[in-house]
Amino acid sequence: MHLKPKRTCAALVAVAVAAGMLAGTGAASAHQDRHQDGRRPLAFDRTATYPVFQNRPAGEDPASPTVAEISAASEDGRTLVYTDAAARRIGFLDISDAGRPRGLGTLSLAELGNAEDEPTSIAVVGQYVLVVVNTSAGFTDPSGRLDVISLRDRRRVASHDLGGQPDSLAISEDKRYAAIAIENERDEEATPPGGEEGDLPQLPAGFVQIVDLKGAAPTQWRTRAVPLTRPDGQALPALLAAGITEPTDPEPEYVSINRRNQLVVTLQENNGVVLLDLPTGRITKAFTAGTASVDGIDTVEDGDIDLTGSITDVPREPDSVGWIDDRYLATANEGDWHGGTRGWSVFDSRTGKVVWDAGNSFEALAVRHGLHNESRVEKKGTEPEGLAIAEFDGVRYAFVGSERSNFVAVYDLSRPTAPVFRQVLATTNGPEGLLPIPSRGLLAVSSEEDDASVNVRASVSLFRLGRQTPAFPSIVSAAGSTGAPIGWGALGALSAVPGRPHQLYSATDAAYATSKILTIDTSRQPAVITRQLTVKGTDGRPTGYDVEGIHARPQGGFWLAVEGKTGAGNQLVRLDAGGQTRQTVPLPADIAAGLAGQGFEGVTATT
Repeated sequence: MHLKPKRTCAALVAVAVAAGMLAGTGAASAHQDRHQDGRRPLAFDRTATYPVFQNRPAGEDPASPTVAEISAASEDGRTLVYTDAAARRIGFLDISDAGRPRGLGTLSLAELGNAEDEPTSIAVVGQYVLVVVNTSAGFTDPSGRLDVISLRDRRRVASHDLGGQPDSLAISEDKRYAAIAIENERDEEATPPGGEEGDLPQLPAGFVQIVDLKGAAPTQWRTRAVPLTRPDGQALPALLAAGITEPTDPEPEYVSINRRNQLVVTLQENNGVVLLDLPTGRITKAFTAGTASVDGIDTVEDGDIDLTGSITDVPREPDSVGWIDDRYLATANEGDWHGGTRGWSVFDSRTGKVVWDAGNSFEALAVRHGLHNESRVEKKGTEPEGLAIAEFDGVRYAFVGSERSNFVAVYDLSRPTAPVFRQVLATTNGPEGLLPIPSRGLLAVSSEEDDASVNVRASVSLFRLGRQTPAFPSIVSAAGSTGAPIGWGALGALSAVPGRPHQLYSATDAAYATSKILTIDTSRQPAVITRQLTVKGTDGRPTGYDVEGIHARPQGGFWLAVEGKTGAGNQLVRLDAGGQTRQTVPLPADIAAGLAGQGFEGVTATT
């Protein structure tokens, strides 16, 4: 039935209430199968999120940048300490009540050295907090120190020169050793002789610093540098044989220690992995992380989620690394300048071979859960950066963090060579540090993105393992016609499906170039997006509207409430059952003139 514009505006009521996102802001997306005894499987669920600006010193502007990057916990698991590189300090939280973290204040590194000193990693050994500090004046003059702080009174009890710019820090299980990656990172704007801007080598070369802890007071701890190059700066034969990209400038990134006191260190920019024996400081193995070709991913930043792209023979360039057991280790393949394969891998440390790789499945998780970041698809996609491995309730888990899509994926590692995905934990922006606290059944996630101007604040979130139904997600997508998950996000509209009480329609808003109408099955838990319909213009071509409301017409097709950038852009749009635009109804001119950048937020109809 064709309606004149005046009659249509009377019959179709634009409701100024946004439908909002269906996906909740809870914490976990659990595998919902029950055990044979009828109990729910264990799953992580968010208990609290603490914005760290609330822990600022008295009198400091609450809008001042403050972040949480890497965190550590006291041995009783009740005090959490985090690095805040933006504010040049470390912070302390009381997490005795996992549902209500409490700020315990901060310690400024300016009080221990220079106002520009930057904490890069942190750990706790007994009553001491170990914090590694970047004190470098520039890329060609790297320096750093290890400060040892009393957890009880926050006084520095010792400080050790590290001889270079530190990055990651790890403590052995027996507390005999600390290991520090001395990265001496490259200048992305420098051009080495014969190379391009940002290329390697850029000296001085990085190395590994071992700290002997056992049986001595912190003032007596001894440091042992393990060079990753020859004394004359030439490449070590082991790194040459391994095919390390630029072995004269290794740039160690991240370290992890197994129960046999073997250290693994990633050389991210060099796409390499090195193993060390901590008692002797001897390099025992080096191997390349290799390359991967990945199909079924989004590689074109065009405003649409299109999982038909691919990358070919791309270096993994791993960032975080963790031992699964004394043989197998896992890497988060974030990438740096030439690589990044949008997933994570498991390696056999004896052979250096990949025994399992996530392929496109990590990116598919982001899409299925509505967390896909379209603005990063031409770079490194989901950018898996953080990785941690720990045992809870007799099960070994891997936690892999997506820096750009703001989630942590949880995997069961009962079989190290065959990880099984269990759930997704939604985080605040930029999850950086992943800290399992098994003694308390907790996982802490430190998120570093902080922008008070848009109300995005860095935080520490806590997740507890239990048998509760996780709050996240409330909706996911099923596989589409190509077998890939249906892409979705930014849902701003809802309508019942006529005659189908357990189904809803929703629509994507202006976050995407092409509007989609999605069919949702609410009879399942979580609800599932089962179909998508592409919205088309009057010419039959895919088009994009800023859809803020949708009404499914009983006689077929839809009415959309479209919010314009200006008053005149607000309109009602009628689609046929195939999604093609058949009618547009603008606001009367006098009403449009009174609107600025906001307008229609919903629509319904009466007969």
